[in-house]
Amino acid sequence: MRQSPGSATIASQQINPPARLLMGPGPINADPRVLRAMSAQLIGQYDPVMTAYMNETMALYRGVFDTENEATLVVDGTSRAGIEAALVSLIEPGDRVLVPIFGRFGHLLREIAERCGAEVHVIETEWGTVFTPEQIEAAITETRPKLLAIVHGDTSTTLAQPLDELGEICRRHGVLFYTDVTASLAGNEFHLDAWGLDAVTAGLQKCLAGPSGSAPISLSPRAVEVITARKSIEAGIRSPGDPVSQSPIRSNYFDLAMVLDYWGEKRLNHHTEATSMLYCARECARLLVEEGMTNAVERHRVHGTAMVEGLTGLGLVLFGDQAHRMNNVVGVEIPDGIDGDGARSTMLNDFGIEIGTSFGPLHGRIWRIGTMGYNARRDTVLTTLAALEQVLRAGGARVTPGGGVGAALEAYADLATVAAGAGSAASPGGGA
Repeated sequence: MRQSPGSATIASQQINPPARLLMGPGPINADPRVLRAMSAQLIGQYDPVMTAYMNETMALYRGVFDTENEATLVVDGTSRAGIEAALVSLIEPGDRVLVPIFGRFGHLLREIAERCGAEVHVIETEWGTVFTPEQIEAAITETRPKLLAIVHGDTSTTLAQPLDELGEICRRHGVLFYTDVTASLAGNEFHLDAWGLDAVTAGLQKCLAGPSGSAPISLSPRAVEVITARKSIEAGIRSPGDPVSQSPIRSNYFDLAMVLDYWGEKRLNHHTEATSMLYCARECARLLVEEGMTNAVERHRVHGTAMVEGLTGLGLVLFGDQAHRMNNVVGVEIPDGIDGDGARSTMLNDFGIEIGTSFGPLHGRIWRIGTMGYNARRDTVLTTLAALEQVLRAGGARVTPGGGVGAALEAYADLATVAAGAGSAASPGGGA
């Protein structure tokens, strides 16, 4: 067999990525403990050790989501796989769905819901703002949806939509309540049960300190009832008397009714669990539960605040409603006269640091800088600010020498004083 040109050369080269500090909106550098867990040897999907790991993963994510939901597991695939699994399993063709959009990822929820055959209604607000509960309730009253689907933290705008009043609104109107917490979970306050959510999905590649490829999900009993009412056991493993729905879930891979049986006591064959990603997802959750979710959120708040103060100290203007900024990512206006993409390339090529651009109406207007997961640390904040100062100076921007690092250090000192007075367990200068 003839080899394609260059294939022999490629075959002789191992993957050896350059050293990078990922300080954008995600992905981030994975925690070394997570990488070590991923390198463990494979075992069979029904090995008692494997099924025990699956059960342990479910229990750990109940702690991460702050829920008692039995149906708490991981979907094999990126965070988008979790979103699609939730929506395709909850939505039947013709169902009304309300999607409030305040950034790029609200548009994603809209598109997936439309592909599920839903009658989708949207309300939109300017990027850089969020909705009031009254605006969302008014839209629910007008459209009478089966499902409210909303993003919690949208990295495209760096803002978080308040959710704490929406669950009660949905209950009063008989509406299922879904949110995507990929960008926000573990870096911002979140309480699944207390806030009345029915379905929540996430990813590992941001505040959970892992790589993309596994999507934690949790479903309320009410959501499980809706999903199991559409259960159809696939041919080949179906037994006499097994259900065959007249309105089956329109995906096999993302059929949560079957996936729940795979993760549950039946262990009904569905797919082959992605073993290395299960190890990874389990370790991400284990580290967070060990740290304590309150401490994890506080760590992101402390280092995120220091980053914000440092960026302000460089003379940069923050983007959006700062009252609703996520702890773990901030948007800043690109200064006049600075080539935004060129500056990002210089950060990467000269300093090995990645920061993010944005999408849609914000592309070329703002940078997005993250402090999340394993990278929510004092050293990463100070290093990024020092490098950005040099890039800005080289581009002709007028900045105060040392202004970014100095302002961040002052913020750390102030936060440490406050923490000492409050007896906080989270150390402002601590690592991940």
